Amino acid sequence: MEYLLHILILIGIYTMVSVSLNLIAGYTGLISIAHAAFYGVGAYVAAIMALKLQSPFLANIICAVLLSSLLGALVGIPSLRIRDDYFVIATFAFQVITFSILNNWVSFTGGPMGLPGIPQPTILELEISSHLGFLVLVGMMCALTLWISSRIVRSPFGRVLKAIREDEVFTQAAGKNIAGYKVLVFVIGAGMAAAAGVMYAYYISFIDPTSFTVMESIFILSIVIIGGAGNLWGPVAGAVVLVLLPELLRFIGLPSSVAANLRQMIYGGLLVTFMMWRPKGLLGEYAFHAREVKK
Repeated sequence: MEYLLHILILIGIYTMVSVSLNLIAGYTGLISIAHAAFYGVGAYVAAIMALKLQSPFLANIICAVLLSSLLGALVGIPSLRIRDDYFVIATFAFQVITFSILNNWVSFTGGPMGLPGIPQPTILELEISSHLGFLVLVGMMCALTLWISSRIVRSPFGRVLKAIREDEVFTQAAGKNIAGYKVLVFVIGAGMAAAAGVMYAYYISFIDPTSFTVMESIFILSIVIIGGAGNLWGPVAGAVVLVLLPELLRFIGLPSSVAANLRQMIYGGLLVTFMMWRPKGLLGEYAFHAREVKK
């Protein structure tokens, strides 16, 4: 039973972080390889505050969201001058820089040894320590993330994001502040990703830089692409598929070293397959190569 709850918790956490990336990549058309950095910043801020300041859970998650949102603004600003492949490279650089800081600032982040012993979260004097308790907490946070995302994409703000995705020049000609919208969507997406990172840190009770690498960013982007970009429920479907996939390999009886390599091969194969024959993913409304086809 606890194993099933563990899988559901992971699905909830990855749903949160992929929904946040969907706002940036799926609805605005800005492909980012830096989302694991925001995810990691949220985890590290909450972990450091909990371990060194013994601050409460709610204060930690607020600070994590605010700091990650600020970093999101810093990443969003380059999108005002560069586009397409160059922007992907810029976000990749930010991801590498963030990982290097987490890995080398040993006195603050613990470096490669990570931060063990993260205490259990306490909300209204109620300590959450069981798998069921974490599932309820993550489920509530996941539902809140989906609700916020739904409100955003159905609002005038969300319609402008879609317009930027479809035709940025026309949207700017229509009098919309493209720069402001791009930076703001990065701020929102980074904050949501940080909240997911906080959930991950408290649930695992140990974090290290290897959980927030470039490969993790690609994995999160894979969830959005395979589940379906530009659709609220696409990341949910993608998280279910890609979180369950490695767990299914366990039942085949393959050695862990073989299963890990096979998992990466399957992820790559799924990405190639979907980009070639189903670019909109399982439930998506937007294909990343659509802009190229128009050219």
